[in-house]
Amino acid sequence: MNVIERIERQLKENPVILYMKGTPDFPQCGFSGRAVEILNALGVEYAYVNVLEDPELREALKSYSNWPTYPQLYVKGQLVGGCDILVELYRRGELQKLLA
Repeated sequence: MNVIERIERQLKENPVILYMKGTPDFPQCGFSGRAVEILNALGVEYAYVNVLEDPELREALKSYSNWPTYPQLYVKGQLVGGCDILVELYRRGELQKLLA
């Protein structure tokens, strides 16, 4: 299975998935940490992938999503965005609706 097939399988198998640096318990960057805070505040169940442990996936996902940075949140297989977008959607109450 190539890296794109792995990404597509992860997106298909997980309704909400966060590609991040580190883990929810130990984020390795402030932006990933903020994304985790928001998802936890909403009480959302989500999967995560630590892109620091998989350099091949880390590079491939940037092309796949056409999004150059991490974290990246996907809901139902669609890219929602990175930290700044999550913060904005959360503040406007739209992220809660998207995740409902």
